[in-house]
Amino acid sequence: MTDVTRRRLMEGLAATAWSGVLSEVKFLDRLYDLDALPTTDARTTLYPTARADIAQHCRDDNNDWKGFWVLEDDRFGLSTNDAALLRFLAEMLHPEVRLDLAEVEQLHKFFNQILLHDGYEIVRVDVISGAPVFDGRRIGTGVPGSMKNLIFAADGPKPKIVFSDALNNDVQVVKNERSCLIYNRPLTSRGLTWADLTSWWADREGLTEAPAREVSHTLFRRLARSLGGNGAEQRILSAYGKRYARLGDDIPALIPQVYLHYDPYTRAHHVPGTAPLLRQRMDFLLLLPQRIRIVIECDGRQHYADESGRADPQRYAEMVAEDRDLRLRGYEVYRFGGAELTEGPATDKLLATFFDRLSDRYAS
Repeated sequence: MTDVTRRRLMEGLAATAWSGVLSEVKFLDRLYDLDALPTTDARTTLYPTARADIAQHCRDDNNDWKGFWVLEDDRFGLSTNDAALLRFLAEMLHPEVRLDLAEVEQLHKFFNQILLHDGYEIVRVDVISGAPVFDGRRIGTGVPGSMKNLIFAADGPKPKIVFSDALNNDVQVVKNERSCLIYNRPLTSRGLTWADLTSWWADREGLTEAPAREVSHTLFRRLARSLGGNGAEQRILSAYGKRYARLGDDIPALIPQVYLHYDPYTRAHHVPGTAPLLRQRMDFLLLLPQRIRIVIECDGRQHYADESGRADPQRYAEMVAEDRDLRLRGYEVYRFGGAELTEGPATDKLLATFFDRLSDRYAS
């Protein structure tokens, strides 16, 4: 993001209270640990931290820091870090910061007019009490729209799905519901983390009083069961499980066997000349912030060979055509060949490195 863009933001916000209905301290508290940031005041005994420093200089009777001073304050990184600035602008529009929806709409429009030139935008990602919640992203990244139905990890017969309300795109599993999982909570701006998924699982299974470790283990075992005897997919899930143990439950949840398309007809019941939808399930899905959706596929022989084991160019062409369609809709697709994922330390290292690099690529 250029200095020109930052100056335009400062000029456009000169008459705007960037902290909204909150004090400057309360607003910045939502984004930073003010007690861990240094003071800029020479009287360090009186004002030892950023919290005390800001409170002193932004008091109603001593407001000697005017306007959008925070943009040029090095402690907050808004003049050097694009992600930090996008988070800041999105937070300015939060319902707990601004109550006037007309003002929110006006600021949102202004932000996007300025950010457009550098390839960024502020987008709506959630709703609180009818008011929009926003996040920043690069233009063209992520999947448009919001998640409505997350059906995954079937460990038995295929679920039968119908529309319970076609106008609202509400679906209902009317058969074999017990064999699949249905995440029924709104997706937040941070995507879907392991903490979110285990919280939902604890409520679903009546485990809210159980130790967090027990809840996590029971959910992980249930997800693993949906992979059946597929050793390659089991190794992907196991490698990611080690990340939970190492990095904690705030990392994105790895969701197995996610329904993408639902085709109620068997191949035998299709109209002659038509074919069933190809990729009805994704092997794994990660739901990241900024509506980024990562698909991970593990390709066995059935992806490129016929039933006799001979190469099948048509089958392979159908698979890559589906990949193109997913990517054009905003999904990111990563494929592993089944032969890459044999049991052993080399596979463990391969997967650990892949997930590290994936995390780095989409880090804020």
